[in-house]
Amino acid sequence: MASLSSDLFYDILRRLDGATLAGAACACAAFSSISKEERLWENVCSSMWPSTSRDDVRSLISSIGGFKKFYADCFPLIVNKEVPEFRFNDYLHHPEEWNEADYYDDMDELETFSPSDFVSIVDIRYKDQTICSKVLWGIPNANGLNGWFFNCPFRIDLLTNSARDDDHAGEVKLSVSDGLPPITSMEKERKDGKLWQDLHDGIRLSWILVNSKIKQAANLSSWSSLGGQRHWPTDKDFLIRFGSVLPAKDILPCPAVECILLMRFRVIHTEGIGVQTTLKLTELSMQLEDMEGAHVNGRNSLLVLKEALSCRRSKNYSEALESCLLYSKVQSELKEEKMRNESRLDRIFILGGIAVCMTFCYYFL
Repeated sequence: MASLSSDLFYDILRRLDGATLAGAACACAAFSSISKEERLWENVCSSMWPSTSRDDVRSLISSIGGFKKFYADCFPLIVNKEVPEFRFNDYLHHPEEWNEADYYDDMDELETFSPSDFVSIVDIRYKDQTICSKVLWGIPNANGLNGWFFNCPFRIDLLTNSARDDDHAGEVKLSVSDGLPPITSMEKERKDGKLWQDLHDGIRLSWILVNSKIKQAANLSSWSSLGGQRHWPTDKDFLIRFGSVLPAKDILPCPAVECILLMRFRVIHTEGIGVQTTLKLTELSMQLEDMEGAHVNGRNSLLVLKEALSCRRSKNYSEALESCLLYSKVQSELKEEKMRNESRLDRIFILGGIAVCMTFCYYFL
């Protein structure tokens, strides 16, 4: 090892992925020294997230600590361990018990950062091939602290209206040449679901959120799909859901909220003479929902996203997936308990109404 050139070591290390490069850095002093080179980590990041190759994104990453720090922050997935602590009775606080300062947190904290400090770096892969890379600077339609954005449901939509039109260039499409299975009709697809299963298993999403002011970043996506819905809302639509569970303690009444990343593909061509099966990306959005499925407003969403940039993460994908599945389970139990309570109240009101009618009939008829 001592007789080999450092240039040779560098040439070896630059061919590794991030996890292997980090492991090699622990092997010996020579590898450890060379692995500190930013150029190596820049290659790793650009290979995993092609959008980081843009000049403006490279400048942003350099300003928040460099590519090595960026990879360490964004490669692990968010894991929220506070979900198991949730109990239905602990969650059902009446709105009157939360004053405005408690529910909306301290306004002084909001004044330390603004929606323009957030940058979304998004990459979509299909079967290890990048099909879309987008960068969004700031949060659209967020016009100051006193604007409507802070009191309305939070949502980031990465596709503009022009990007959804068939006549515009730059749209994201998938076809048989990209690896899609051919389908001859939607009726056949509805029966076997071959195209849906292939799309569900093959799509990967990375949605990295960066705050340029506090110099922190995190990947809000689950990387692989958490579920979806076939033929919604039309016969030719496929909705795929990604996301993560973010801590909301001391911000909202519930201890956690769900960051929902939605991707919708529409079948624009089925297999025919001279035509390949083709899908088009028509929606790519982010929104936050609480345990009851209500949308979180802009003000609280900014606070939750800020906390998410410094929360716990793990390189163990199964652990991150378990956190999301546990959240869904607790959310389902909450909805079922709420429906049971509403059903009990309905029965009480019905029995009360019957009792009133019988009493009225007894005394006046």
